[in-house]
Amino acid sequence: MRVLCCVTLPVVTMLSRSSVLLYQPQWGQVRNMATLKDITRRLKSIKNIQKITKSMKMVAAAKYSKAERELKPARVYGTGALALYEKADIKAPEDKKKHLIIGVSSDRGLCGAIHTSVAKAIKLEISTLAAGGKEVMVIGVGDKLRGLLHRTHGSHLLLTFKEVGRKPPTFGDASLIASELLNSGYEFDLGSVVFNRFRSVISYKTDEKPFFSMDTVANSESITIYDDIDADVLRNYQEFTLANIIYLTLKESTTSEQSARMTAMDNASKNASEIIDKLTLTFNRTRQAVITKELIEIISGAAAL
Repeated sequence: MRVLCCVTLPVVTMLSRSSVLLYQPQWGQVRNMATLKDITRRLKSIKNIQKITKSMKMVAAAKYSKAERELKPARVYGTGALALYEKADIKAPEDKKKHLIIGVSSDRGLCGAIHTSVAKAIKLEISTLAAGGKEVMVIGVGDKLRGLLHRTHGSHLLLTFKEVGRKPPTFGDASLIASELLNSGYEFDLGSVVFNRFRSVISYKTDEKPFFSMDTVANSESITIYDDIDADVLRNYQEFTLANIIYLTLKESTTSEQSARMTAMDNASKNASEIIDKLTLTFNRTRQAVITKELIEIISGAAAL
């Protein structure tokens, strides 16, 4: 930042009747002083940000450990829930037109591409199904997903759920989502849950799990192998299966989110360290230049005497 000065005197001025020397700052010296203040201010800001990212990494690591432990039993529930669909080989007929998509994310950010990957997969599936003449509606779990879909695909949003991701998901949360879905009045034929499947601490994959409506399951040709299943049992099982699938995807997404946030905060802390090193080097070089310039001015003034 330049500092305007209306005095343009020589570097060294001898005062009459006195041996006191008056030093006037030069443009480069003033600029370097301002630069040092800017660098100091920026260094302080980045160090504060680094403290925050390190703290967030530690919190995410603790939440990740808990989420990973809870994911293992949740996978047992999800695998058992899909057993009927797999054993009976239930498939929706090609002429079915209504498709329902449940997208699972959360309300919190700073976790890389967790939310955008789910939104991207949903947008692609909407385009594919709509091109085939099928009606598509979306249920968004998490405020981040709603924000990503509202602008371009707001007409496809049927329901949205907030307050997701602040606490570990429970089976009660999944049951509530399933209940709201079944009581929404929307009659679908085939559905899928789009979520981030946890693979490792540094890896996840956007995946989907299928589910079917009560009518699709009851009218499936393969369901006839279960002769002793009446309509009420099948309906209860279908509702329980949907809740289990949603519960599994919530646990998978939560574990993926915490691992991604831990990785993102670790990368942010490393980037902050690199910037701090560069700014420290720039600060030292600038300060050395200011000191050298002042020494030259003092020596030049002494030589002029």
